[in-house]
Amino acid sequence: MADQHFPTGTLMAGKRGLVMGVANKNSIAWAIARQLSSQGAELAFTYQGEALLRRVKPLAESIGSSILCECDVTNDETMDSTFSKLETEWGKIDFLVHAIAFAGKDQLAGSFIENTTREGFKSALDISAYSFVDAGRRAAEIMNDGGSMITLTYLGSERVIPNYNVMGVAKAALEASTRYMAADLGPRQIRVNAISAGPIKTLAAAGIGKRAEGRGFFLLFISDVLPSATTGPPSGARSHAGLHGRVSIINSTLSRLFQHRSSAAASPPANLFVH
Repeated sequence: MADQHFPTGTLMAGKRGLVMGVANKNSIAWAIARQLSSQGAELAFTYQGEALLRRVKPLAESIGSSILCECDVTNDETMDSTFSKLETEWGKIDFLVHAIAFAGKDQLAGSFIENTTREGFKSALDISAYSFVDAGRRAAEIMNDGGSMITLTYLGSERVIPNYNVMGVAKAALEASTRYMAADLGPRQIRVNAISAGPIKTLAAAGIGKRAEGRGFFLLFISDVLPSATTGPPSGARSHAGLHGRVSIINSTLSRLFQHRSSAAASPPANLFVH
């Protein structure tokens, strides 16, 4: 990621938005943030806990961002605080980037039907799908008409991917939520879209189907079955190519034709799906 080139320009000049879900420098959300910043956008970031703050703060500072909001998407008080802070600092926002998903490691290995628990199912759906609905509702209250909301999905919502399990169900719910949100916010010309980056080597991907030797089955699947998704430097930076640019365009005023879509970017042909 550090050596990746992000084209500069003015596509997002004068626009302000919130990026939720940066975990480290290899996060898809961070690639998106860097491209938005390179195109002139002003950004705010969320983090959860001191450990993530130590990672996110220097990244935010590197692109001139000073607004950091501690936010647990399962806690209404911190969600209220986050969007209240944005309203106080900026008044209005123009876009929301949601890149948050979670399922317990015990839910992401082996049999879906045998390993999915009631609590695991509820947690995955709450954090990975409902959090976008909740964040979208709050963002819409302070968003300028003509704004944009983006979330990240994956092919596992439509096809069985080994060990993806309950996360595939959560992503399917996320995509359905995207369509309903788009219908609600369409009269205000607020675009709501889900974009699939394809399989990328991130911290989240490493935990899917993790083996005793430390390498996740999901990454083995990417390397062995979908080699075109992992060519490039070890960080998987090249796999971000096209995604951050796609998000900048969708978040800009050039994307009037994009609404309630799940769009694949920088992925193998099998991932090219659009609703």
